[in-house]
Amino acid sequence: MNSENGAVRVLGIGGSLREKSTNKALIRAAVNLAPEGMVIDTFDELSAIPLFDQDHEYDPPEVIERLKSSIKNADGILFVTPEYNYSVPGFLKNAIDWASRPFGQNAWEEKPAAIMSASISKLGGARAQYHLRQVLVFLNMFPMNYPEVMVENSEEKVDEEGVLTDLKTQEDIREFMQEFEEWIRKCGW
Repeated sequence: MNSENGAVRVLGIGGSLREKSTNKALIRAAVNLAPEGMVIDTFDELSAIPLFDQDHEYDPPEVIERLKSSIKNADGILFVTPEYNYSVPGFLKNAIDWASRPFGQNAWEEKPAAIMSASISKLGGARAQYHLRQVLVFLNMFPMNYPEVMVENSEEKVDEEGVLTDLKTQEDIREFMQEFEEWIRKCGW
């Protein structure tokens, strides 16, 4: 456990750059609805990460050093992602790639993970979640399988200020975060 008081420390990574996106609303809700035994920090610098270039994997930009340090200091990772063309946004995948390199220095190694998504579609970002799970398996992470949070018709559940207002979704996130805390502890963190 990386926290001194016995709480699990989670790093939340949002897969949307838009400030009032429904996915950012989900990650803010997770921070507010997290169980007492959990602390969630967020990494909000994805837009500052340059495209991955293997020529620079041994001398990465400072933002990558901050990302990798944040990952290493976390007991678990919470990904909150929209769905772009049946997958995760390119800048999220880019950040994942940077933090997995160079070979043998995978910051994601053996980290428990959980995924939430929101979409205007009726599938709630399910395809992005399933695609992200494939990536997490390769990175030797431990994604939580159940429960799932896939918020469909998300524009109806978030107000114009980017705040999640749907009570059922809030309750789903509360339960999800409680289960994630248990999952992290089961994984031995």
